Amino acid sequence: MRTRQVLVQAVLGMVNEFFPETSHLRQGQIQWVTVDKDETASYGKSMRNTRLKSVVLDLVRTEDIAERAEGKRLREIKKEAAVRLFEQADDQGGCMTHAEVAILLKISPATVGRYIHEHEFETDGLVPRRGTIHDMGPTLTHKKPIIRKLFLDGKTVSQVSRETRHSPEAIHRYIRNFRQVLLCRQKGLDVKETAFAVKISERLVLEYHALIDKFAEENVVLESILQYVGKEL
Repeated sequence: MRTRQVLVQAVLGMVNEFFPETSHLRQGQIQWVTVDKDETASYGKSMRNTRLKSVVLDLVRTEDIAERAEGKRLREIKKEAAVRLFEQADDQGGCMTHAEVAILLKISPATVGRYIHEHEFETDGLVPRRGTIHDMGPTLTHKKPIIRKLFLDGKTVSQVSRETRHSPEAIHRYIRNFRQVLLCRQKGLDVKETAFAVKISERLVLEYHALIDKFAEENVVLESILQYVGKEL
């Protein structure tokens, strides 16, 4: 009997999380089920085996309607909406992709990418999305500012975590991997040997190599990053 009650409560919990009553939603809001921010990404993992999270998003705000009526460009409204959807999902423990936001805003994933790139360039911040939070896809956009803020700007992990919306664990992982790849490169190891030594994919090694090259082009003293070992992050 107790086992049955536990099972019933578990089912009710899932129903309430993924199919809640919509009476509490305001005009312009939508409920969306996305990937759990705390899920661990791994190659070949199917959505069936991925933890999900239900979030409530402001798809259209009253302010959007008023600003559009006053002549604000639709492109700017959608750009702000794209950033808002990513951040609202993140605040509720979710982790959205460009494709999801594209579906909701009825634009292409490439357009979402351009909007986010522009916003990050203009604000020197990071928008939390699955590609950056779970370190998926070939992108340097999130690693470079994280490493720069820590090593060059002298900020703490907690400060960088707040500014970039990345967990302290993710930040420590980026820093550890960057140092290890940099050391392997200085010792003359090739990509395959470095991937084996650091226990990351060859794609990630190439990504860190590109980041090292970018810092070198900016005359960043890479030795200072290696010497940072031992300091409190």
